Amino acid sequence: MNEQHHSSDISQQQAEDAVRTLLRWAGDDPTREGLLDTPKRVARAYRDWFSGYESDPAEFLRRTFEEVAGYDQMVVLRDIQFESHCEHHLAPIIGRAHVGYMPTNRVVGISKLARVVDGFARRLQVQEKLTAQIAQCIQETLQPSGVAVVIDASHQCMTTRGVHKRGVSMVTSQMLGSFRDDVRTRNEFLQFIGIHGSHR
Repeated sequence: MNEQHHSSDISQQQAEDAVRTLLRWAGDDPTREGLLDTPKRVARAYRDWFSGYESDPAEFLRRTFEEVAGYDQMVVLRDIQFESHCEHHLAPIIGRAHVGYMPTNRVVGISKLARVVDGFARRLQVQEKLTAQIAQCIQETLQPSGVAVVIDASHQCMTTRGVHKRGVSMVTSQMLGSFRDDVRTRNEFLQFIGIHGSHR
């Protein structure tokens, strides 16, 4: 399925009409003064929130640097803040991603790792899928000896509806290559990001 079909098949007017329908369904009047521009604002917000459908996150990783003087140890970028939306309720997911990889013969600019996180986060998501997508994209594009991704996020579909549990966050991880196979490498990464791993 083409993930970018929404931008060409659906017009701005159709998107705004859909918002007006939801406003009426919620019990309000979309023609009242305070809501007149809301459909336009919501459509603009959706374009921003879901801009990840318009990009290929792997493209951010294709410009690499090979002059690294033989550096082959862990590269870690911590506390990459992101906002996403759950695909079940369209509710916000607010969190932080920690990304690490073991380069072979090339590295990538650190801002590009943050862009990969945003590229996948700015789509409808579940956290487990988001974690796996980030790790697999880095592994397939950079081909390092290992990749590690840990995401810690709160889900507004749980805090503002349903069970209404505030202060709860979910942690997911994806370890590939040396991070999966070598417990010392995995533990070093977890210590870097402030999570204590197993010492076995």
